[in-house]
Amino acid sequence: MRLMLLPMISMILLNVGVDWCIYRQLRRRSGNRRIAALQAITAMLLLAYIIVVICLPRRSGGDGMLITIMWLLFGYLTVYIPKYIILIFDMFARLPRLWGRPVSKPVTLVGVILGTLCFIGLWWSALVTRTSLHVNHVEICIPDLPEAFDGYRIVQFSDAHVGTYSSDTSFVSRAVDRINSLRADLIVFTGDIVNMRTSELEPHTAPFSRLTAPDGVLSILGNHDYGDYSEWPSASAKKANMSRLYDLNRRMRWHLLLDQTIYIHRGNDSIAVIGVENIGDPPFPTYGSLVRAYPGQLSDSTTKILLTHNPMHWNDSISADPSANIALTLSGHTHAMQCELFGWSPARYRYPQWGGLYTSPAGQQLYVNIGLGAVGAPVRIGQAVPEITLITLKRSNTQ
Repeated sequence: MRLMLLPMISMILLNVGVDWCIYRQLRRRSGNRRIAALQAITAMLLLAYIIVVICLPRRSGGDGMLITIMWLLFGYLTVYIPKYIILIFDMFARLPRLWGRPVSKPVTLVGVILGTLCFIGLWWSALVTRTSLHVNHVEICIPDLPEAFDGYRIVQFSDAHVGTYSSDTSFVSRAVDRINSLRADLIVFTGDIVNMRTSELEPHTAPFSRLTAPDGVLSILGNHDYGDYSEWPSASAKKANMSRLYDLNRRMRWHLLLDQTIYIHRGNDSIAVIGVENIGDPPFPTYGSLVRAYPGQLSDSTTKILLTHNPMHWNDSISADPSANIALTLSGHTHAMQCELFGWSPARYRYPQWGGLYTSPAGQQLYVNIGLGAVGAPVRIGQAVPEITLITLKRSNTQ
């Protein structure tokens, strides 16, 4: 989680202005000045609170520091977002005064009710929705899929961000049990297993090692997995962090694909699964190379499935190249920005492909899994619930 100082200061100054407006209105319209005084005192306490939060070490702190800051910030926002709603409605309630009419108290009341519901909804999203698993069943038709793979089942999960749960393995264990119950042929994980450091994964290696499928568990790295969000005393310490991540993948019996391709065989038929290291659009770093991962011609007739963390890789390089014969790409990364309401997500303004199934004009397909975990804010709002995807491959003839 990266907190930029200037936006934070701007937010604090704006919130101070909101508190001042609320204080003035309470003094003018309340017969009890103690209520206005209480608003002023709580505003000053919240100001001190957020200043302390900003000063906490984020990148150099321990593994638990990110969780602490995340929850502290979330608590702060659950107070101020409802305040914004109430103040906006109150401003509309005062518009009739421009025409010499009294303030519309019902409009203010609606704002208070909506602000209260928003407060409850945010905490519901943190305490309930954030850990409510959902399985999406998706059928993918692939032209000339090898006959032996017709009906082949793949479970995809992504963006576990296990550091958010500290040493509490209950959610991860529940997700593992749900994945195993789907009895897939192959399990794939599409990156971001930790938030900042490999040490976050250690308590969760035991439940993750219980994942089982006939063709095993394949995984790739996401932007959070490289230790770039932490400060390290030396380059060797950061390298040791990565070595530990590789070791834990082996301990979990996951096959970590580092710009590699493996072939899955069914009799005389086979498909290729390509796994690239993180390839991101700015400001996310690029470590991977599709050329390294698949040295052959992408236009060849082999049925290929690509695992790449950031869907912008598909948008920029795969769908833009009609000759790239990659039948299916599986990505994560977006989380749907942990908010989806009635099919709309703010992620759509950042990512053209932010969740679900997409098809290019050339017929290449992309599925974006919105992830299991949460980072930045410990919430999953609306339909942006933790996702497990069960993909069934179906053969379709081109003739």
